[in-house]
Amino acid sequence: MYNLPEFNFRETENKILKTVKNRIFFSVLSLITAGCIIGFGAGAVALRYFPLETQAFLQYFKMPKLELPTGPEGYPNQRGANPYTSNVFYEQAIIDAAKNVSPSVVSIVISKNLPVYEQQWINPFGDNGSNDSFGDLFGPFDFQIPQRVQKGTKYQEVGAGSGFIVSADGLVLTNKHVVSDAQADYTVLTNDGQRYSAKVLALDPVQDLAVIKISRTSGTPSNDGAVFKPVVLGDSSGIQIGQTAIAIGNALGQFSNTVSVGVVSGLERTILASDQVGSFSETLEGIIQTDAAINAGNSGGPLLNLKGEVIGINTAMAQGAQDIGFALPINMAKKDIDQVIKTNKIVYPFLGVRYVLVNAEVKQKYNLSVDYGALILKGDKGEPAITSGSAAEKAGIKEKDVILEINGEKITQKNSMATIIQKYNAGDKITLHILRNNKEQDVNATLGERSS
Repeated sequence: MYNLPEFNFRETENKILKTVKNRIFFSVLSLITAGCIIGFGAGAVALRYFPLETQAFLQYFKMPKLELPTGPEGYPNQRGANPYTSNVFYEQAIIDAAKNVSPSVVSIVISKNLPVYEQQWINPFGDNGSNDSFGDLFGPFDFQIPQRVQKGTKYQEVGAGSGFIVSADGLVLTNKHVVSDAQADYTVLTNDGQRYSAKVLALDPVQDLAVIKISRTSGTPSNDGAVFKPVVLGDSSGIQIGQTAIAIGNALGQFSNTVSVGVVSGLERTILASDQVGSFSETLEGIIQTDAAINAGNSGGPLLNLKGEVIGINTAMAQGAQDIGFALPINMAKKDIDQVIKTNKIVYPFLGVRYVLVNAEVKQKYNLSVDYGALILKGDKGEPAITSGSAAEKAGIKEKDVILEINGEKITQKNSMATIIQKYNAGDKITLHILRNNKEQDVNATLGERSS
C-alpha cells in the first residue's frame, strides 16, 4: 500500500479565501460599472426630455465663483461696478424687490420743542428763611432743597418712523401713530439723501394709517419739478400663509432702508396696539402676521411680496416675543389714498354703536339665543352704547340689541361689524337684521360720517 502525502489544511483554506475575495472584488467592480452606465444614461434622458426640471434641480448645487472688484492697491471694494447676481430665482427676486422699492421708502424724523430743566436750590420758606416762624427756628442758616426748574425749551428730534411714496407728486403713506402729534414737525429723508418738509394731510379715524405730503425745504437745491417714484400697490386679498414677506424701513430710527425677510405667518389677526409710552392705543382687525423682523422705527414702512409689490404697511411688533410682527393689509389703505387725492381728507361710514362680538361665552353670560352677531353694550367706564345723533340712534337701535346681519351679511368673529361697514360709504342706506327681546326684525339706517 502506497504512502499518501500529508494533507495541508492551512494551504487549502488560504486558496479558498483568495478565490472568494476575488469574486467579491469583481462583483463590486461590476456593480459600480453598471451604476455609472445607468447614471449617465438617466442623465442623458433627463437632459433630453426634462431640460427645465433638470436645470432647476442642478442650480441648487451650482455655486458661481464670486469675484470681488479690487481697488488700486489690490484690496476689494465694498461696492464695485459688478454687483452680485444670484443664479437662484428666489434670492434674486428679493434683491430686485429691495432695489426697486428702496428709492420710494422714506425715513420720517419727528422734531418739536421740549422743555429744558435744570436743578436749582430753593428755600421753601422764602428768600432768607426769616419771614415767618420757621425763620426763628433755623436762625441764621439758609435752608434750601433741590428742585427741578424749567429753563426755556430746546428744539430736538424726539422720534422717527418710516413711510413710502404712493404718488408722483409726493404723497406718502405711513402709520397714524408716527405723525399724530399736532405740536411736532415732520421731516422726510429719502434714500438719495434729500430732505423734505412734510405736511400731515389726513389721519385715518379707524385704522393706524395717515397720508402726508412732502415738499422741498428751504436751503435745499431747487428741484420744484421733481417727480417722485411711487411704489406698486399689490392686492392683499390673495395673500397666502407661507409666502415670502420682505419688510423695509428705518430700523431703530437710525438704519434707513433696512431690509428683513420672512414669511406671512398668519392672517386676519386682531391685536390691541399701543405706542411705547402708551399714549396711543387702538384695536386693529384683519392684520397680517409676519416673522420678517419689524423693529422700532419700521412703523409705516412697506411689506412686499417677491414681485416687489406692497401688500402691507408695517405697524406693530409683539413685545416679549421673537419674530412676531404685524402689518395692515394694503387694500385697507387704497381707499384712504383715493379719498385724500380727491378731497384731502379721509372719511369713514359711521353707524354709532359700541358693541362686543357674540361668541359662546357672551351668549351664556347674557342669556342670548344666538352665538353670533354684535351685542350693543355700554363701555367699561359707562360710555353710552349708542352715540347721540348717530345713524344708529336715528334708526332706533337700543342697548342690548344684537345686530345679526348687515344687508344680509352675517356678523361673526372673523367678519366683524366694523369690517362689514367699511365696505360702504357715508350716506349709504343699509338694512340691519337685529335680535331684540328674542325676536328678529329688520331696521333701516343711513350711515353717517366719521372723519379724521
